[in-house]
This record gives sequence, C-alpha cells and structure tokens, in this order.
Amino acid sequence: MRQNQLLDESAQQDSQVRDYERSLARSAMSRTRADRPDQFDMRGRTWDLLDEVFAPIYSPSTGIALDFLGWTGTVSAPRTGSMLEIGCGTGMIAVTGALAGCERVVASDINPRAVANAALNAARHQVGDRVEAVHSDLFDGLDPAERFDLIFWSSNYVLAPEGHRYGSVHDAAYVDPGYAAHRRFLAEAEDRLAPGGSALLHFSSRGDLRALHALAAGTGRELRTLRSAVVQEGEYPVEHLLLEIVPAG
Repeated sequence: MRQNQLLDESAQQDSQVRDYERSLARSAMSRTRADRPDQFDMRGRTWDLLDEVFAPIYSPSTGIALDFLGWTGTVSAPRTGSMLEIGCGTGMIAVTGALAGCERVVASDINPRAVANAALNAARHQVGDRVEAVHSDLFDGLDPAERFDLIFWSSNYVLAPEGHRYGSVHDAAYVDPGYAAHRRFLAEAEDRLAPGGSALLHFSSRGDLRALHALAAGTGRELRTLRSAVVQEGEYPVEHLLLEIVPAG
C-alpha cells in the first residue's frame, strides 16, 4: 500500500516537473519581470542581456552546461578546434568556448535577438574574431560544407503538444512542440561533425527522456550519458544530463 502511494506521488511529481504550461509560465516570468537587467554578472564576467533573450540568471541550466563542459570559472578547461553551439541565447557558452581556446565558434539561434546578443558578448569579451553569430533554425542557416569538432545544444527539453504555436520567440528556449527540433537534431548532428568530433546534448528530467531515446533509435542513433547533476529548481529536484549522440550499436 505504502509503496503504491510512493509510486503515485513520484508519477505526479514527474508530471508536474514536465508540465509544458509551467515552463511557458517560467518563460513569461523571465521575459517580462520588472527587475530584468540589461547586464548581469556570472562566472566572474559581465554579460549583456537583450530583451526577448533567455536569461541565464533565472535558470540554472546555463551554469550546469558550463560545468558539464569543464568551463567552471574564469579559468576554463582548455579546448581547441571548432565549435558549434545551437540555441546560443546570450552567447555565454559560445564565448566561453572561444576563451577556452576554440579557434572558431559558431553561435546559432532561431531568435534574431539572441544572435545580436551573442555578437555583443563576443565583442565585449574580445573574441569577436573567433565567434560568428548566425541566425539559424538548427542547421538550416549554416554553411552546409562546414564541419565541427564539437556540437553542443542545451536544448528546450520540455515537450509541448505537437502543433503548439509559440506566443513569443522567447518560448522557443523552453519548450519543443512534438519534439520536432530534437528529432531533427538527433538525425542531422552527426553529419555536421568533423572526423573524431562529438555531438553533445544537455537535457533534463523536465523533458521526456524515454521519448528522447525512442527518437534517437528511430534515427539510427543512441544516447550515452556522460555526466549528470541533480539541482533543486523551485519545489522539485531536477536531474540534468549531458548526453553524447552516437551511431546505434
């Protein structure tokens, strides 16, 4: 009896954590709150923040992504080669990649304001010669011939119903209707890698991990968990995962 009750409570909590309407409410709060700054300090640096752009100060995901990549402070784990960041937002991760040693970084986003924001922060931190900000829906706006040593996406991992229409482009940083973007990323990322390169996806228990694995299998891929971290987000613990996309088998 007690075990069944615990299972029911766990299932209810999972449902609430993954509720896309909660995530849309979080998006609206972040976008419209009166105290939203136009600059913020994080990881020992000051960053520009434009309106309609995902704000790292209101969510732990950007900091966790930096930790997963080994870029935990102003002195970051060195990295060379080329990097593509999908969904760059303010450009914090892309710029940090350049500061860590990447010779070429492409920071892409479906949100034009995020593209402008990433370019601002690349200039602020004097890596504008190595960071190119590009308006792109996943890979569509990129040079089809270019290949990358690292592809990274801290995704909009909350599943929204298929056919859901965004009320604001800002919402695209929070939810993915029908996991259409995730399906495309899983299918196409490997083709954009240089030999020996890696495609990494930052996901969390706010999303549907079982559905993600099924999508990967359907595209001939599988997901390997490289790192994980549990963070208290509001009233719920949320597990964050760094997943590597590899050929199935």
